[in-house]
Amino acid sequence: MSRNDQLKNLIEELEPEMDKFYNKGNKAAGTRARKVLQELKNVSQEIRLEIQDFKNSGKV
Repeated sequence: MSRNDQLKNLIEELEPEMDKFYNKGNKAAGTRARKVLQELKNVSQEIRLEIQDFKNSGKV
């Protein structure tokens, strides 16, 4: 799975949980949203490191 697909999937997973939490007041959806946001943060950090390594290796 490409990094773009991975990010898109996480965002698609996040959207319904955010809607349930903010619009319907579902507290459990807030917990699930926070979990997905943490995964998104971790994947984003991994991507940032990959980009930096790629940049520093002179391949760009």
